[in-house]
Amino acid sequence: MAGFQQFRQGKQIILYDSSLTPQITSCWFDPDHWRQQDKLLGTGSGRGDSWFLDSPDGELVLRHYRRGGLIGKLISDHYLWSGVTHSRPWQELSVQAQLVAQGLPAPVAIGARIQREGLTYRADLLTRRLAGVIPLADLLSTHQVDTALMQRVGHMIARFHQAGLDHVDLNARNILIDAQHMPWLIDFDRCRITTPDNKTARRNLQRLGRSLQKFAPGQAHAWLEAVIEGHHIH
Repeated sequence: MAGFQQFRQGKQIILYDSSLTPQITSCWFDPDHWRQQDKLLGTGSGRGDSWFLDSPDGELVLRHYRRGGLIGKLISDHYLWSGVTHSRPWQELSVQAQLVAQGLPAPVAIGARIQREGLTYRADLLTRRLAGVIPLADLLSTHQVDTALMQRVGHMIARFHQAGLDHVDLNARNILIDAQHMPWLIDFDRCRITTPDNKTARRNLQRLGRSLQKFAPGQAHAWLEAVIEGHHIH
């Protein structure tokens, strides 16, 4: 993976982009490290634990990998170890770097930590924090969206689909709206880049449709239609 270095600290493997930041150590992935320095700015929402940090490298988002669904209730944050390049953070760093390199509206990932525990591992990811963004889910819940915004969301998603992204968890919490009312896409865990095709795009948009139903049940159909119009897929 171009640009990313790795070094080991005991049973931990640290991945970082040497072109973006100096070598980072394990303490960067420990919320208590930042809390003790009064550099912990807050926490995020969603399935995985996330924290906002005021680091020497600017504001960052630290996310701990957690499982979802039924298996997540039994095994919350352990994954089967099969090598660095098959790990969740390595795959996500790779996908995110490719998308950012193409100028797509995705945050820059600067590093990850893998903690080996026998046949399993736990992991964390660091990305640069986007300034002044609000989850689309929050805007939907407070009725602060309009057709034009949802069409821009559709156009943004289309750009990622044209780049071959299969976003397996396309939902209203993973779409952020900035101060200029432009959308960004986040959370590329388990996502992949492949040959663009309409089948993948439709599956992703169906997933988004279910999310819209959750946050704006009375208007979900209209908002999805606006997204599809902006996406230009039928």
